[in-house]
Amino acid sequence: MQMESPRVLGGPADVDQTQRPAPRFPAGLRQMLPMVTVLFALIASFGLLTDHFLTARAFAAMAQQVPVLLIAAVGATFVMMLGQIDLSVGSALALCGSVLGATLVGRGLPLPLGIAAAVFTGIALGAVNGLVMVQWRVPSFIVTLGMLEVARGGTYLITNSRTQYIGAAIEPIAEASVFGVSLAFVFALAIVGAGQFVMTRTVFGRYVVAAGTNEEAVRLCGINTKRIRVLAFMIAGGLAGVAAVVHTSRLAAADPNAGVGFELQAIAAVVIGGTSLMGGRGSLVGTLFGVLIITVLDAGLAQMGAPEPAKRLVTGFVIVAAVILDKLRHRGLRAG
Repeated sequence: MQMESPRVLGGPADVDQTQRPAPRFPAGLRQMLPMVTVLFALIASFGLLTDHFLTARAFAAMAQQVPVLLIAAVGATFVMMLGQIDLSVGSALALCGSVLGATLVGRGLPLPLGIAAAVFTGIALGAVNGLVMVQWRVPSFIVTLGMLEVARGGTYLITNSRTQYIGAAIEPIAEASVFGVSLAFVFALAIVGAGQFVMTRTVFGRYVVAAGTNEEAVRLCGINTKRIRVLAFMIAGGLAGVAAVVHTSRLAAADPNAGVGFELQAIAAVVIGGTSLMGGRGSLVGTLFGVLIITVLDAGLAQMGAPEPAKRLVTGFVIVAAVILDKLRHRGLRAG
């Protein structure tokens, strides 16, 4: 009896040409979709609940609030991509601002030198955080908690616990605009773009992602993971210094109490933006949406007349909810 040759499944005769796979969104777009939905849902909700939320003036005010948080959150993203955390961002912002004020008012130096001094101070703080962490194997939580107090104490010493009014020497930064859009806002978006490029298109960025995913494996490959962590904290510190310059220009003064609780906002924005607290997963574009959600939430609650304790309560719930969602996402990825 002659046996039929086996038929190869999956050949042209077995494919129904009328059935084609449904189009799928790229992975990046699928990750952004929930955040975009939440953002527009918040805007629509506050637009219905308040009378003046959906106005050009309200959106202009929100755009003024975005740059400081966004710039600092970009730095926090690099740190959290490594599975670390930086609690000193708010105090670093205040110290860098006080250094800027002391440079411009106390010594009368030109604005570029004052900006350089502020940014260098932030980089130095980040370097200390990173070096202490890697040399003595102290958890980043403890190191940056200590730096939070050190930087705040240094701020009070420099300013003598009083606001330093700078005035016209720094106001041009806040007043500059491009086609009617604040230059600070455009600059913050440029930093997001640069950060996303570094994270996805450079060797350092790939090392950050790899070390956040499995640091031991990266170390066994001969890569200096200590250097990566120190550089990530230096980036976070330097961007805190840049954020301090923008913040100080908005006030035209160096406030010793600036940035109190600011680290929680930065962490919340990064986590809402999809960066995992475990490290290895995240996006600077996601951080941008996280900042926009935090800003819209804060502005909407303010227009509704919510007191400061209520705003902090809502922000706290948002942070916890974002962490829970991050855990669920992480479990889903491991199960898949």
